[in-house]
Amino acid sequence: MNMVSQFVSSHPVKLLGDLEFNFPEETHAIGRLDQNSEGLLLLTTNKKVTRLLFQGLVPHTRTYLVQVKNTVNAETILKLANGIAISAPNGTQFITTPCMVKLVPKPANLFEVGKPLHENVKTSWLQITLTEGKFHQVRKMVAAVNHKCIRLIRTEIENIRIGNMQPGEVIEMDEPTFFSLLKL
Repeated sequence: MNMVSQFVSSHPVKLLGDLEFNFPEETHAIGRLDQNSEGLLLLTTNKKVTRLLFQGLVPHTRTYLVQVKNTVNAETILKLANGIAISAPNGTQFITTPCMVKLVPKPANLFEVGKPLHENVKTSWLQITLTEGKFHQVRKMVAAVNHKCIRLIRTEIENIRIGNMQPGEVIEMDEPTFFSLLKL
């Protein structure tokens, strides 16, 4: 969709308000996606949800499908899973919290985005489930083990899954279900 996950911008970009959906006043994104990422984005009008989900005492999971350049081996998966140093603001380093990482087949029914890769380019798909998401963490994690992130798709936040949703599709859910699925 080539869209930023916000409603207002000083730049000439496609915004959430451009979707064919009548969002209520004060709707905002929970855990934004950068312009080069895609997938599940949660929106709410409840200002407490972001704090409860990302700054609460109980860590909440986020799952990503990550396509990387070249073949990933078992040693690399172990390094990613055990926690790895990535760059943080002001030239500092941040050690990621241990997470779940597994090699997965290319997802079925995946819509193509961008320019297709040359047929000789080897890639691997990883599923990474973590409880934090600091400083473009997933991209920096795979870069730290010498793999370029080609595609990053958020597929789940806690028990809310993207399933068969298509780009730009909006699904409404009532607040009790929303809070239950997010374990809040």
